[in-house]
Amino acid sequence: MTDRILLIEDDTRLAEMVRDYLEGAGFRTARAATGAAGIAMHARETFDAIVLDLMLPDMDGLDVCRQIRARSSTPILMLTARGDAMDRVVGLEMGADDYLPKPFEPRELLARLKAILRRGKSGPANDVLRFGRLELDRCAREVRLDGEVRPLTSYQFGLLLALAEHAGRVMSRDALMDLIKAAPLEPFDRSIDVHISRIRAAIEDDAKKPRRVITVRGVGYVFAKAQD
Repeated sequence: MTDRILLIEDDTRLAEMVRDYLEGAGFRTARAATGAAGIAMHARETFDAIVLDLMLPDMDGLDVCRQIRARSSTPILMLTARGDAMDRVVGLEMGADDYLPKPFEPRELLARLKAILRRGKSGPANDVLRFGRLELDRCAREVRLDGEVRPLTSYQFGLLLALAEHAGRVMSRDALMDLIKAAPLEPFDRSIDVHISRIRAAIEDDAKKPRRVITVRGVGYVFAKAQD
């Protein structure tokens, strides 16, 4: 079945360009010109991914992201023209799966969109990894702690799964990005650290003293084999 994309973008010219490019690549698209319209459309219809502009006429795109993420795990690709790294960090903390600065090449938008869709659909069926009280369900793409589902985005689940599948092995940021088939990290890009922080908040008893996802200074991260 063809993937359906919700584009929340107030710039008509840009929206039409993106729509034409995505539909030419085989996607179906729907557009909302305001944040409120996008939230309402997402609530009543089913979409496989969302392309969300950060700057909208009626509300901040970050707030749109937060409201959608509060009730759905639909992958979100955030577009930002502000050029402020902090906006990108906050967007990831709000639950966006990836971000793309404006101006951008349509081919890069398509590549990033395909990547977050792949992460949302990958994983063999009926395969659950168990680490003490923590479970990673590849089929449902759910993380459970003490049987309770913990909220993670598709990107964050893929990141945690990559670490868990290599438990006990120190993984560099670049190696993790390669495993989850994400765009290469730019110099000094610490977006992956933001996602790790969100993962720890979801699965650690004390996110400030993590026992499951451990930082190895100057190298990367390791998923602890032995857990309670």
